[in-house]
Amino acid sequence: MRKIEAIVKPHKLDEVKEALSSIGVQGMTITEVKGFGRQKGHKEIYRGAEYIVDFLPKIKIEVEVASDLVEPALEKIIVAARTGTIGDGKIFVTPVDKVVRIRTGEKDADAI
Repeated sequence: MRKIEAIVKPHKLDEVKEALSSIGVQGMTITEVKGFGRQKGHKEIYRGAEYIVDFLPKIKIEVEVASDLVEPALEKIIVAARTGTIGDGKIFVTPVDKVVRIRTGEKDADAI
């Protein structure tokens, strides 16, 4: 099992959700986050004063998948989230040692 964390632009959330659903990913956790990478924010003007917005709004999507679904899930996320401009985001994949569904006590693959 693997945990996939994808940081994407907020307007791409629905496309990523639909893409992952199409390959059988049943659940996900979404968090509104702020951050920056190479994009390094942008300048805005408010009431004539210029200021720098360092941290940009992003969406963090977390899904746990069986090991054989990692590559298809990555491809789906990349295609759905890509705009071709700076700030499209990043994907992190980490191993998951144990999963337990609290309600039923199911473990590992049965709990996903």
